[in-house]
Amino acid sequence: MRISLNWLRELVDITMSPEELAHTLTMAGFEVEDIEDRRTWADGVVVGLAIEREPHPNADKLSVCKVDVGRDKPLNIVCGAPNARSNMYVPVATTGTYLAAIDLKIKKTKLRGVPSEGMICSLAELGLEKDSEGIYIFDPEKVEIGADVRPLLGLDDVILDLTSTANRADALSMVGVAREVAALTGAPLRLPATDPVSVQAGGKGLALNLQEPKACPGYIATEIQGVTIAPSPQWLQQRLEAAGVRPINNVVDITNYILLEWGQPLHAFDRDRLQSLAGGESLTIGVRFAEAAERFKTLDGQNRTLQPQNLLITANNKPVAIGGVMGGEETEVHDNTQNLILEAALFDPPAIRRSARAQGLRTESSARYERGVNYAGLETACQRAIALICELAGGVPVFQEFADRRPEELRPGGTVHTIALRRDRVNRVLGPVKEGTGELLRSDIERILTALGCDVTAIDPGERWDVKVPPYRARDLEREIDLIEEIARLYGYDRFCETLPTQSAAGELSPEVSAQRQLRNALRGAGLTELMHYSLLKAEHESQIALSNPLFTEYSALRTEMLSGMVDAFAFNLEQGNGALNGFEIGRVFWKDSAGLQEKEAIAGIIGGDPTRGRWIRSGREQPITWYEAKGILQNAFERLRLTVEYTPAKDIFPEMLHPGRTASLWFQDRQIGVFGQLHPQLRQKRELPDAVYVFQMDLTPLVQGLGQATRDRTFHSYSTYPASDRDLAFFAPIEVPVADLEKVMIKAGGAILESVELFDEYRGQNVPEGQRSLAFRLVYREADRTLKDKDVDPVHQKVRDALVKKFQVNLRS
Repeated sequence: MRISLNWLRELVDITMSPEELAHTLTMAGFEVEDIEDRRTWADGVVVGLAIEREPHPNADKLSVCKVDVGRDKPLNIVCGAPNARSNMYVPVATTGTYLAAIDLKIKKTKLRGVPSEGMICSLAELGLEKDSEGIYIFDPEKVEIGADVRPLLGLDDVILDLTSTANRADALSMVGVAREVAALTGAPLRLPATDPVSVQAGGKGLALNLQEPKACPGYIATEIQGVTIAPSPQWLQQRLEAAGVRPINNVVDITNYILLEWGQPLHAFDRDRLQSLAGGESLTIGVRFAEAAERFKTLDGQNRTLQPQNLLITANNKPVAIGGVMGGEETEVHDNTQNLILEAALFDPPAIRRSARAQGLRTESSARYERGVNYAGLETACQRAIALICELAGGVPVFQEFADRRPEELRPGGTVHTIALRRDRVNRVLGPVKEGTGELLRSDIERILTALGCDVTAIDPGERWDVKVPPYRARDLEREIDLIEEIARLYGYDRFCETLPTQSAAGELSPEVSAQRQLRNALRGAGLTELMHYSLLKAEHESQIALSNPLFTEYSALRTEMLSGMVDAFAFNLEQGNGALNGFEIGRVFWKDSAGLQEKEAIAGIIGGDPTRGRWIRSGREQPITWYEAKGILQNAFERLRLTVEYTPAKDIFPEMLHPGRTASLWFQDRQIGVFGQLHPQLRQKRELPDAVYVFQMDLTPLVQGLGQATRDRTFHSYSTYPASDRDLAFFAPIEVPVADLEKVMIKAGGAILESVELFDEYRGQNVPEGQRSLAFRLVYREADRTLKDKDVDPVHQKVRDALVKKFQVNLRS
């Protein structure tokens, strides 16, 4: 909110400079983003009287003016404004003046051969308007030749651009900021005086019907007759402009003025237009929610299709405004308006938030209602507006209807609630202070709470108080800790001692985060790109967890698996001409079962496309990636992490997505953790994917735990400097026997000297018994302290052979 210091000084005495005040407010939690010092915009600009005006001898669009600025002789000024004439009072920038709005320093010069000793200014050149058609002309009865123009134009002011936190709705008003400044500085507070206006309660032909009392707990409708619509007086226009609000006419400007002064939005309807739109002889102002597909034209000229979340103000049940957000074009105040219905209402913050969001509207009114206005200040703001309309627009209030559903404690004179405050709790939370005894004194606590407008009653003198909170702070002072925060804020955070830890330690990653980073690095090192998807998708299965308020149908439930997202990303990259996407993602999956709602962390990936280079030797044809190549990419990542993951044939895992004969379950530490397989041919054809695409999905938790254990158990072993002795072993083995089981038996039988086992050949076909396959392994033997001889290796190698025959009945070939 833009805060005018001239306006603020009328409410509270300010002795500090604008910079000091900005620092004080910022330290108290109200960040001042900018200080706009308008005094510099027209420093050196004075009131002048154009006593002569003649055409320029060498330019058709220029004129030469003699301007009296109170000096010994008039200034000769060349002017290009079309409205320049004699006998008018104008702002004159004298020689040496710097105009910040146009970045120009005034100097004596010649324009088309005629000397010019200054500049007659428009409001745009003084920074008050974006564009001006001509120079500004003062009212001759209100100015004096040679006087400083800044007080006349509202340029003797400084504007603070202040941002408040969401819990401080009271700070969206001049009165609220004045209360805060008074509490911070101890200066006396002067609230705007409002003389009571006598208005007859109840009126012929005017009634209220609040169908939604929870959404609208208070509504005042005041009929004012005989208004004259005209421009607002200069002081009112200047205050609105300083706050960034465009003046419109006296009635609308008064409602905006009250919004800025008290933080209470108001709205003025044209009484005659309301009656014409509503029909009938009587008029009933109502509050209800909109019906589906109901239409309404707002003040911004937009025809809006309303939604059930929109709270409406109605006239005989016909929409005339979106409550708390924006009025209607058909009932707005215009130049010929004579009679008004002034609305002063209270609205429930969530109701206004939903209503404004449903229409994509955010206005000054909705911003205040969403945070919550002062319920007890409704009558004060309404009376203040009526008094100003009577004064500035000549209106006469005739009738008033008031529907009041506020809680008793939120009415004028009520106290919201009482909070028990303990002195030892205050000092324990805030810690020692730098001055005096090291603790906050009873007098300091009572002074701060009283300055906030609280009613403080000592229960145990000096140790405990009952604190009654004022209505305008009801929404953010609800507990003892809220009062403690206010005490710290107003006492000054910088006045408390800084307490550092007695011993500091270097930060480190948790084992889980460290393991996840290792896993990500390994997969990226294997050539996979990390992907990120929404956890939301379309609801299609009963096992999915559906959202109660989805934004779109396509994002109405949580995902139960991650493979669909992998396939979508792969297909999208192909459609965009980016080639095959090999990637992985770490995220969460969600489901529901008999035990309730479940979730877990998972990792998924997709591998496909042609992994080779040099397709020119195949006439540009792609070579689909094979099962073993895809498996090797994943296995490479596991080996980098020193994780032993086994593959076993599997069926009925994602049957609609994976190939029934090319799917393996993944096992780690005797626990099934996931699946690896080729996409189902029907899915591949439907999505127009390459011939072979492979996907995997695994539970993340066991991998992270295994990585943590592997990291803790990792030790360095010196390399053997002695040569290895290798042996090849070939045999026929049943197809259903996994290679992993064969390797386990060989490693166990080989003992300490067997360094590695590697499969280097598999063959099925001619000369191989049916139901079997030919496998060839290379076994490497090595010792760390000597060179192995045949007599050392042969017995162990024979033991390996015998173990395979005994365990799996293989038919040895070598």
